[in-house]
Amino acid sequence: MYAYLIAALAAAQGGSAAPAAAVPTPSAAAACTAPEFHQFDFWVGRWAVFGPKGKQVANSLIEKVYGCGVRENWMPFGGAGGGSLNIYVPAEKRWEQFWIDGQGSRAMFVGGWNGKAMVIQGKWGGPLVRISYSKNADGSVRQFGEQSTDEGKTWATSFDLTYRPITGQ
Repeated sequence: MYAYLIAALAAAQGGSAAPAAAVPTPSAAAACTAPEFHQFDFWVGRWAVFGPKGKQVANSLIEKVYGCGVRENWMPFGGAGGGSLNIYVPAEKRWEQFWIDGQGSRAMFVGGWNGKAMVIQGKWGGPLVRISYSKNADGSVRQFGEQSTDEGKTWATSFDLTYRPITGQ
């Protein structure tokens, strides 16, 4: 397909192009069929997000993208919004999350499914941050964040959020 597009572009510009050697790529249907690619599917949905005192602090839309990834659209009621792209990386046998927000902050987290929760960690600004996502019996999802200023020797809670499904939309 890429060779066809290159040839068509060259023809449209009055030149010619020999088809480039095809680069083997997995088919979209087969690329992300392994069970690991679905370990984060429990987070997919439209959510009302509540803080530890029960007050709603945000809405969040989590969606499957490109058949392989999970995209977060974080929409807080106060402050800047943000979002993440998440994907399972088979060669590394881990999940990766790339976060950006409206304040110019970015972070890269890595981790995976531990049998009960998706747990990722990485540097976010100065401290090391660990985030756990777990599905609750009532269908909600808990997102529990901790930070460490001593490279993981000790941890302190930084946030504790509950995502509840938004129904009827």
